[in-house]
Amino acid sequence: MPTCPNGHQSVADDWCEVCGHRMTGVSAPSGAVPPPPPAPPSYPGGTAEATMQAELCPQCRTPREAQAPFCEECAYNFLTGTASPYVTPPQPHGFQSAPPPPPQPSPPHTFDYHGSRPSRINRAAEPLTPQHTSAGPAGDDDWMLPPPAPAPDNPYAYEPPAPPAGWVAVIAPDRDYFRSMMNRSGPEAAGLNLPAYSPEQQCRLTGPQVTIGRRRHSTGESPDIDLSRPPEDPGVSHQHAVLVEQPDGGWAVVDQDSTNGTTINGSEEPIQPYVPVPLHDGDRVHVGAWTTITVRRG
Repeated sequence: MPTCPNGHQSVADDWCEVCGHRMTGVSAPSGAVPPPPPAPPSYPGGTAEATMQAELCPQCRTPREAQAPFCEECAYNFLTGTASPYVTPPQPHGFQSAPPPPPQPSPPHTFDYHGSRPSRINRAAEPLTPQHTSAGPAGDDDWMLPPPAPAPDNPYAYEPPAPPAGWVAVIAPDRDYFRSMMNRSGPEAAGLNLPAYSPEQQCRLTGPQVTIGRRRHSTGESPDIDLSRPPEDPGVSHQHAVLVEQPDGGWAVVDQDSTNGTTINGSEEPIQPYVPVPLHDGDRVHVGAWTTITVRRG
């Protein structure tokens, strides 16, 4: 492989591929006499080699080494005048990247009061008015809220729950009814005595009917209002009467063809068997020897 005068090996035998210098041993064209090489210029006070300035790479400003075709720093091609696409050119000497911008100071936090916005859900507050007494208007600090408006004008007013609607039967011995029964009865009722103490009982009336009578010990059948409990009323039949719910929500009493009959509100005439008799709030139904059943609404 040929070697150029600068010691570079090159495949081409005419010009060195490394430094671009003419290769030695290349014959001149026939018939031509090569001109002698020009004499180097002389400079006063020094030699030409001392005043020659090395060629700088136009990309990284690195001096070119002995007419080399490529720059040793950035691989710039001096022959074609193009940079290498595979090497990132270094920054020029003395180059410094711009410092990052200083951080922007955040505004100081303030605790100023901005006020509250009016609520869109709650209603507006009611104005306060001073209250007056018999001794004159109250002091400046004596303020009282007016009472809430009744519903439905005031949707925030409290309404106590309504008592459950319905009817209640109150069962207890009745002295006046007992005396009336004794006056109408024969000698067989002479041994009956009004109980000295008998607690009052209550039974809520729920449809469609409530039976009145005494429990049968032989079958165990027991009515809703059982008057066989102590003190037992001996004048009540086992199936004496029935309280029947009416279509309008009221109640009626029906005698079951009992032995001693059923009367209402102190009357001496018993009602007809199997005929409903409507009842009103506070009506008294008398059965047996001394029992009175008072029906009440609510």
